[in-house]
Amino acid sequence: MAIDIGGTKIAGALVHPDGTMTATTRRPTPRGVDAEGVMAAVAEVVADLAASPLWSSAVRCGIGSAGPVDTSRGTVSPVNIGAWRDFPVQERIAAELAARGAGLPTVLAGDGVAMTAAEHWLGAARGYANALCMVVSTGVGGGLILNNHLHPGPTGNAGHIGHISVAFDGEPCVCGGRGCVESIASGTAIARWARDQGWTPAAGSGPGGSDGANGAAGPATARDATAAGVAAAAAQGDPIALAAFDRAGRALAAAIAASATLVETDIAVIGGGVAAAGDTLFGPIRTHLAQYATLSFVQELQVVPATLGTHAGLIGAAAAATMLLPPSVSPESSGSSGSSGSPSAPSPTA
Repeated sequence: MAIDIGGTKIAGALVHPDGTMTATTRRPTPRGVDAEGVMAAVAEVVADLAASPLWSSAVRCGIGSAGPVDTSRGTVSPVNIGAWRDFPVQERIAAELAARGAGLPTVLAGDGVAMTAAEHWLGAARGYANALCMVVSTGVGGGLILNNHLHPGPTGNAGHIGHISVAFDGEPCVCGGRGCVESIASGTAIARWARDQGWTPAAGSGPGGSDGANGAAGPATARDATAAGVAAAAAQGDPIALAAFDRAGRALAAAIAASATLVETDIAVIGGGVAAAGDTLFGPIRTHLAQYATLSFVQELQVVPATLGTHAGLIGAAAAATMLLPPSVSPESSGSSGSSGSPSAPSPTA
């Protein structure tokens, strides 16, 4: 069973051994309510899952959440869910499951760690024993696979690459540090820096007055004031927009190289909204990486886009549960793990 909690939606699914999902459900994350109001939406998702005929086959539950998280305490304080501060989400979801007859072991993972588990199980990091996976969006997060094991750390925040400092005299970061990757390479930072350098959405519409509808950021155009608009302008050759992504790519490359040098990762997988810019982002990362990853044991380091997209949250929550919780030995679960179950409707492992 998997539950994914974010700033815009709360989703749930029963996830099978092959990664397919059934009983998928979601609710919008409530706005303008207190902590219990948000929890009520989570409870509705659990209730939807409990209505599935496969409910009794679930053997564990993974909970992925926007952070900050503290998995040692089972609490979350998501930046984009203001009603939850040190909210005991793991305990509360476990109680909801038990109330519906599913006293399952649960595990909490931050969204960066969950994405890492997903990409290692079914995505771009599959087959790699040591990987760094990153989410580059309004913030920058990540997680680590070391020796084929998910490595969340004591509080679930290992691999939080967004708050590695790559500019000693850089601008202050929201975390209280200075020169963090997030303060340079997040979507928010890219758009802010471009605007500070004189780029404007209208000015960034490129040669011939094209509005950039086919830009690297998908549906966004160069008239969009966000990082997607900067990406669209960069795809049309706007020099400030190109410089903004080159700056972001350099910061990411420095952090990726430092992490690989520290723990010998073989691959860096990058997902999130900013990664949708494609080569506009990945080109500068790879170019600058050659300047930072110079030692023999990191020279072959690969940087690739994530492949699971919007499914990474639920798949990652399920994968984290499988990787971090001990195998179930109960009679009920012994027939629903591994490859058991019919091909058409395998029993869920999470």
